Amino acid sequence: MSLIVTDGLMHRYGGEIVFENVSVALHRGDRVALIGLNGSGKSTLLQILARRLEPAAGRVAYAHHLRIGYLAQEPELCSEKSLYDEMLGAFADVLQQEQELQELENKLAQGDAQTALLERYDELLEAFCYAGGYEYKSRIAQVLSGLGFSAADTERPVSQLSGGERTRAALARLLLEAPELLLLDEPTNHLDLSGLEWLEEYLSRWKGAFIVVSHDRYFLDRLANKIWELEFGRLHEYPGNYSQYSALRLARIERQWKLYEEQQEFIEKAEEFIRRNLAGGDFRASQAQARQKALEKLERIERPRAPKKIHLYLDAKHQSGQRVLRARDLAVGYGDSVLVRCGDLHLQRGERAALIGPNGSGKSTLLRTILGEIPPLQSAIELGHNVQIGYFRQSQTESADADKTVLEVILESKDETISAARNYLGQFLFSGDDVFKKISELSGGERSRVALAQLAQLGGNLLLLDEPTNHLDIDSREVLQAVLKEYTGTILLVSHDRYLIRALATQIWEIRDGKLYIYSGDYESYRWERAQESATEERQTGSERESSQKKSEERLRSPGKVQRQRERQRAKLVARESELIAHVSALEREITQLERKMEDLSYAGEHERLRELTAHYQQKRAELESASEQWAQAADELTRGSPETT
Repeated sequence: MSLIVTDGLMHRYGGEIVFENVSVALHRGDRVALIGLNGSGKSTLLQILARRLEPAAGRVAYAHHLRIGYLAQEPELCSEKSLYDEMLGAFADVLQQEQELQELENKLAQGDAQTALLERYDELLEAFCYAGGYEYKSRIAQVLSGLGFSAADTERPVSQLSGGERTRAALARLLLEAPELLLLDEPTNHLDLSGLEWLEEYLSRWKGAFIVVSHDRYFLDRLANKIWELEFGRLHEYPGNYSQYSALRLARIERQWKLYEEQQEFIEKAEEFIRRNLAGGDFRASQAQARQKALEKLERIERPRAPKKIHLYLDAKHQSGQRVLRARDLAVGYGDSVLVRCGDLHLQRGERAALIGPNGSGKSTLLRTILGEIPPLQSAIELGHNVQIGYFRQSQTESADADKTVLEVILESKDETISAARNYLGQFLFSGDDVFKKISELSGGERSRVALAQLAQLGGNLLLLDEPTNHLDIDSREVLQAVLKEYTGTILLVSHDRYLIRALATQIWEIRDGKLYIYSGDYESYRWERAQESATEERQTGSERESSQKKSEERLRSPGKVQRQRERQRAKLVARESELIAHVSALEREITQLERKMEDLSYAGEHERLRELTAHYQQKRAELESASEQWAQAADELTRGSPETT
């Protein structure tokens, strides 16, 4: 069944047509990746499908009662509510049902068992269960945590969140609302690797359909089953994911070229025949006239057009020594705040290390420390013989060049004529008056292209690249990836672009819990090793309590009355915590069983037993809250140490 069908959509800005004759159908279960160059109209098409914008021509038909969730690149989410309360807004109907259920439960517990009351309770409980009433709190916690929010963040007012945090909050709200169709414009912006992987996993289980605009090729490979490409104002549709699209697109263009060239050859021969015979005898002249009329009616195949791409060449002009970088027991950060501690750190010539980790973990700080912009807090970094650094800064607006024009930046990087500099900038798609724009006035993609132009001028043999694919469209990412694969120097790359990491990395540097861990091999090897480590950690967690108890018993046998007293008290706290954990787990299991029984009784219409069970259920919920508070207090005492023994 079709959710959306478009017929002849066209839109323009001013006198310029953005796209035209867009006729597509979106079906249930479709997972569409909408791709195209920056400015090709992707966001405009999403706004039209989301009913936020009227097309200049054409129409859109929607399935009856279709619920659509739309995420803009810059969501209008600003509220004085806390983040958690904003998420509760996705469950307004469930919360209303919950409140009414509580009122009915109180009446039933007081002995009011009128038939109408029981029937209403039965009906409402069924609706509440079906709507996920017993799951909404855990769903909120799961989604917020998956998108990178901490428990403390849930109490912050939405109005105090950063732009990136508000985008993630808007995405969380949409996922919790669970519409039949999601329209997502760059949802992977502002997500670190763990957030990207979580979102991929979540959307892979999505029961509805979605259209997503993204330049993240790995993300599209994992999720898309259909590609819509906007190119030169037309929409082309391909089955499959991004990798399949790449092969099919190439085949389509080759086929189009073949048909075009065959038609051009036919036209050329026909025109030659017409020229030679139009003024000849009656028979040949009539043949020439017939061919001329046929040519006039011939539907001409359009000459295939290729989008403009950047022309990038990176050359390590001078070779470095075999050892490029070395550090031992390095600590980086600011003032007294250590962000990252590194053990034995080294890079050899020709290696390509991908530096990954959560947002704010210190990746950019480590790069700037290697560059010499920030002094290390401990130890030092040794650069090898003849190492020359080329640095791609994540945010060019933060640099000293922000108030300079594009042309001035390039002229300062390399002493050459204005004409030569303008020709050079043309390779990075800057033409005409574009070269006189200030860096601070450029779009994200334009700033990235300026930074690449500067990087290519430097000719360094150690590239420090801080999110080089941010704001680049897919074609530019493909060019950059191909160039970096051919680069003969050494690369240290900070990126969330797993397609790029998978293509380049020979080792992975991961910042985790304030430490740098180094994994040899490519990205897929790293993922396998991390999966093995996670499995080991889970097994160890299961035996931690038993190990903790044994250690407590061993310490009790150590000499010294005070020490024995301390260890005895700690052992009691450990035992108490274990007891509370077991009690909480048992209560949670019992409550789950009660919820299932209540649901069964509701379906069976056994109202009297349901009323009795409801009172028991409320009692167990109260016990769980009390036990959870006691568990938290016991855990806090273990963390701080017993006041009697400190």
